[in-house]
Amino acid sequence: MPVDTGYAGREYAPNAVFEVGREHLRSFAAAVGAQHPAHTDTEAARALGHPDVIAPPTFAVVVAQRAEAQLFEDPAAGIDFSRVVHADERFTHHRPIHAGDRLVTVLHVDSIVERAGLAMITTRAEIAAEDGEAVATVVSTLAVRPEES
Repeated sequence: MPVDTGYAGREYAPNAVFEVGREHLRSFAAAVGAQHPAHTDTEAARALGHPDVIAPPTFAVVVAQRAEAQLFEDPAAGIDFSRVVHADERFTHHRPIHAGDRLVTVLHVDSIVERAGLAMITTRAEIAAEDGEAVATVVSTLAVRPEES
């Protein structure tokens, strides 16, 4: 089943609130080798003016992928995740993500373009605090390889 290019332009409803946990941020920082104390030490983060530990910049992808699942889990979209290759990821941070944040994400399917048998899908995840404050934007481009014949 080919990727349904008609999904381009689609906007999904905000997903369920994602509560950012302090230990989650500490584990993510360790996994990616982020060594700044503000990622693991509450007092170090507060000394810099943050309410709690802050996420490494790439943590936003964890939140964005929860929203992207709405597209990838939709069988009518025709995306076989076993054929997906990550092409590009871009982050725009409006403010740091910190422990205690309650985040909601709206997923936009900005484009789906077929090139040389590949379907190039660009999504944009707009991440906001529960009160609507913009937190981050994650733009992701994925290539979906064609089915083997």
